[in-house]
Amino acid sequence: MHWFMQFFRRGQIYGDLAEEIEQHLAEKVDALMAGGMSRKEAEFSARREFGSVTRIAEQGRQAWMWPRAEGLLADLRFAIRRLRTSPGFALTAIATLALAIGTNVIVLSFLNGLILRPLAVRHPENILQVSRGNNGSDYHSYPDYADLRDRDRSMSGLIAYGTLTAGLAVDKSAIPSWGYSASGNYFDVLGVTPALGRFFHTSDEHGLASAPYIVLSNDFWHRQFSSSSSVLGQTVRLNQHPFTVIGVAPKDFRGTDVFFWPDYWIPLVNAEQVTGWSDLCCRDHIDVQILGRLKPGVAPQQAAESLNAVARQMAKEYPKDDGLTLQLRQPGPAGDKNDPIRLALAGIMLLAFMVLLAACANLATIFTARAADRSTELAVRLAIGASRWTVLRQLLVEAVLVSIAGGVIGSMIARLLLGFLASWQPFGSFPTRMPILPDFRVYLAAIALSVASGIFFGLLPARQVWRTEVVQAIKSGYVFSNSTRRFAIRDLLLVIQIIVCTVLVTASLVAVRGMVRAMQVPLGFEPQGVTLAEADLRMAGYSGAQALPIQKRIFDAAATIPGVTAAAVSDSAPFVGGHAEWFIYRWGTTEFQPSHMAFTASTFQISPGYLGLSKIPMIAGRDFTWHDDQKSPGVAIVNRTFARMLFGTTSAVGQRFAMWATAKYEVVGVVDDGQYGWLSQEPHPVMFLPLAQGVGREVMSQYTTVLVRSQLPQDQIAGALQRTLAGVESRAPITVRAWSSVVDRALIPARMATVVLGVLGILAAVLAVTGIFGMTSYAVTKRMREQGIRMALGAQRLHVMRSTLARPALVLLCGSGAGVAGGLLTGRVLTHIVSFATPKDPLVMGGVLLTMTLLGLIATWIPARRALALDPAQLLRES
Repeated sequence: MHWFMQFFRRGQIYGDLAEEIEQHLAEKVDALMAGGMSRKEAEFSARREFGSVTRIAEQGRQAWMWPRAEGLLADLRFAIRRLRTSPGFALTAIATLALAIGTNVIVLSFLNGLILRPLAVRHPENILQVSRGNNGSDYHSYPDYADLRDRDRSMSGLIAYGTLTAGLAVDKSAIPSWGYSASGNYFDVLGVTPALGRFFHTSDEHGLASAPYIVLSNDFWHRQFSSSSSVLGQTVRLNQHPFTVIGVAPKDFRGTDVFFWPDYWIPLVNAEQVTGWSDLCCRDHIDVQILGRLKPGVAPQQAAESLNAVARQMAKEYPKDDGLTLQLRQPGPAGDKNDPIRLALAGIMLLAFMVLLAACANLATIFTARAADRSTELAVRLAIGASRWTVLRQLLVEAVLVSIAGGVIGSMIARLLLGFLASWQPFGSFPTRMPILPDFRVYLAAIALSVASGIFFGLLPARQVWRTEVVQAIKSGYVFSNSTRRFAIRDLLLVIQIIVCTVLVTASLVAVRGMVRAMQVPLGFEPQGVTLAEADLRMAGYSGAQALPIQKRIFDAAATIPGVTAAAVSDSAPFVGGHAEWFIYRWGTTEFQPSHMAFTASTFQISPGYLGLSKIPMIAGRDFTWHDDQKSPGVAIVNRTFARMLFGTTSAVGQRFAMWATAKYEVVGVVDDGQYGWLSQEPHPVMFLPLAQGVGREVMSQYTTVLVRSQLPQDQIAGALQRTLAGVESRAPITVRAWSSVVDRALIPARMATVVLGVLGILAAVLAVTGIFGMTSYAVTKRMREQGIRMALGAQRLHVMRSTLARPALVLLCGSGAGVAGGLLTGRVLTHIVSFATPKDPLVMGGVLLTMTLLGLIATWIPARRALALDPAQLLRES
């Protein structure tokens, strides 16, 4: 540190050294003059005896080891002067790297935020997710959690939590909110400290509905309570049930999921009070996730073996746990090797790095040509005494300076885009967040990429400088000894750019093709012209069968709206989300446990007229009526896949199945297959149950989705529907939207893939075009005199142009061929990013070939015109 501080005072120290030398010389002169010499003779003799003042001063400076740093500063100033004399070159190089490094910073921020960043808890490396080994699910039943928590000895603590939605009211009006219901030891095991007040603990729990406490997230506290400390002790109502605010979570703690940021936490023992679902009683109600903290000195493998020993014992005691196996992994996408987000990010990271590789190859070509144009200058500097290392260092400093400038600008642009994406909420008011803002690790990676890029594209001209033939270069402006090779380094660099361009153009066209196909996927229903109104009647205090009369009143009111041609009510709708999955058992099953089930089926509770309004084709049987209620036998309508998987080729109408011992159904209708959750979903079993009958006559849904079909403008029917439903029940918040807009959300992944891969493809195409254009222009310029002589001797212009463009055309052909092969090899990577299309699609292959041909024509058009416009007489006169 002392040396570092002295570096900034070196001017004063150098001055002191010069003053001491001058003082020593003056004393020597005085002594010689006292001996009888004249001043002139004394000064000459003193300097001769002392030696070279400059050399001794330099030797004195060497003792402080500052010349190296000063040399680098001098190189930096020289590089800045050189770049200022060539602003076009500097701006082009910086902009190229800014785009490439900015792209990588964006992808790295996603990778860091979604995969690499640990939970904001104490010692996050010891927190592991407990998942089911038989099906990979992260969800368990609460009784299973309680047994694991009480019997396992490898974990210092196991926590359970689930998500819930509720109407939260401070005064009278309720707002939709989302939160966690968590076990009493949730915060204690995670080691989180409250920002205000306290957290709930295991000691607060004394049975069901015994702990009416709520802990607010810091963000929700800021938005709804203006960060007021007086919130402690206030009573808020969740679905009309009172909860006391006891604390606020710290700002950096946003739960234990990557994307879902809860508004609050309540004790799990009070969840049934809010949701109306009795999830804590049954081992087949699989609704909670489990995290555990390892005890000190216990390895994950040991903990997994301990948990599985407990699971085997549970399977002996409880038939519904038959076949239960458990495994441990890191929470979130980081711990799941098959997580689609993780696989997609890995693929995009690879493609983004290819863009950076193409940018480096592009700049290496530019810097090589620039060094070639400066060959005489560099040779003169070598001839007058500059070492090759000094010249090489100056070129590397210039390259690294450009790369760092590009990295800084690219990081700034990336930060702006990431700020927008971090606040983007693609799912409306659902609290989805992406923690993708870059942190110090991302910025360190950006610096490393910038410096590495500068060294990479700066080494090639440096290599040429090292092999420069000084005398030849000075005599004839000779470029470099390797410039006449049949296949030069810059050709290889251009081939790399073209390969990368072809691969990324392939990826972007695959994304476009996939999106087009996604838009053409048969839905199995008709959302156009249908408006949805969603409400959770639990927010108005309804539970169980209390909701059905209100749902009927809502149905009747919606049907009377002017301009409405059809109306229906359901608990959910395709692509809306929230529909349940239930185990399906064959008729005659007596032991209802997971190992005996036939499959799971998506379930919708619907009113009469729903199928007709949705235009879901009925293949056989009948629709429901309001007489299909709890007093009548259980009936169901199933889709074609359900019927085939359970009944084979036998007609499904009249057949029976069961969901549990008292939930047995007769199939009264079969509808065609359709899409219900996402567009790439394989045919999946689906059943529709009467809204008035519920599931097993026990589970009545309070979630209410009203569907109306109308030819009126969307804003007009939406307003009328909002007013009508508010007149029936004003306490429950109502969300109105077009069904088509809900379905459009399913295209978000395809659109994002198209945008991301399209941007990468455009960047690669621009780099390839500039590379081909630069190489062709350089070839035309350097061979202008030769071509002029050939034309003067009778060569045809077309022959001259062909000889000039042959090399770029060959490079383009080789690069495109290798790129097409590379694009086919990336098919496995693209399957994790794009659905419905592959690089083997004939339209994609044709589009790639056409695109590369057009890019080649665009890049060579201007140089080709210059070659055709050569005037041999003028060229020879100028020579």
